[in-house]
Amino acid sequence: MDPLSDVLSLLKPHAYVSSGFDAGGEWAVQFGDQHKLIKCYAIVSGSCWLAVEGLDDPVRLEAGDCFVLPSGRPFRIGSSIDGAAVAAGEIFPAARRGGVVTLNGGGGLFLVGSRFGVSGNHADMLLTLLPPIVHIRDLSEQAALRWSVEQMMKELRDGQPGNGLVVQHLAHLMLVQALRVHLHTGGGDGVGWFFSLADEQLGTAIKAIHADPAHQWTLQQLGEIAGMSRSTFALRFKERVGEPPMQYVARWRMLLACDRLENSSDSVSAVAVSLGYESESAFSTAFKRLMGCSPRQYGRGHKAKAQQNGTAIITPITMKEREFAMSS
Repeated sequence: MDPLSDVLSLLKPHAYVSSGFDAGGEWAVQFGDQHKLIKCYAIVSGSCWLAVEGLDDPVRLEAGDCFVLPSGRPFRIGSSIDGAAVAAGEIFPAARRGGVVTLNGGGGLFLVGSRFGVSGNHADMLLTLLPPIVHIRDLSEQAALRWSVEQMMKELRDGQPGNGLVVQHLAHLMLVQALRVHLHTGGGDGVGWFFSLADEQLGTAIKAIHADPAHQWTLQQLGEIAGMSRSTFALRFKERVGEPPMQYVARWRMLLACDRLENSSDSVSAVAVSLGYESESAFSTAFKRLMGCSPRQYGRGHKAKAQQNGTAIITPITMKEREFAMSS
């Protein structure tokens, strides 16, 4: 798979919910930390403002626009950007499928949206690799994304056989559609892992790393793949991606290792060999240095919590994992 597919696959979307929102008059709604949630919206009629935490400028949304919030940051939507806002929890009931929430009698703005959670001990960090907001204005791309949102609403509302699988694919489709457009239209000047995929030279090197993470990569090899000298490649990679190339290689290997330890019965030695380590000892040392615990401790912690809760809940993200959270 390509690097973006790799990251999205590790996020493992689940818990899909889709609904409509109909607001009228003067209104504003504040959404708190969207802990491990990705939201996709399409403005059917009316207009509103969107402000995402950490971004200086609010975004004006018009009828037909679509937007995706992949990073889980707190945000606010409203008829104006100033004034008091009601907390989302006060007007949105417990998760409903295919329903419509009305505020102030409706009639001013109508949007449809879908949200889905992501899982995995590394999900918080992986979300930070994605842009905080994706705003789609292109008419052809709007139509494709809005179809996906509306189709998800229909699937969740009707409950037809096989809808679980359909909804899963629709969630992936919406996210990939939006990110592709954003990368194509805004990737040239952006800084961070996501936008580096649009850089012809750095993107080629990142693809090579993801295609063969077990390879014994060197700066010289990666520089040649990118068409740059060793020193120029190292400097540019760190400036654009947010960390040195070899550190990126090591951390990506550890993310793959975490996924294997969480979701397979493979032994630690088998995981080590699959990722290019000559011995289990060398792998364990690298894993502990980057992840804060040994592979066996990581695997036992995951399995114990999964048995206790009946779900794949994993130990909290470590500070060393957070160091890999690159600005996008």
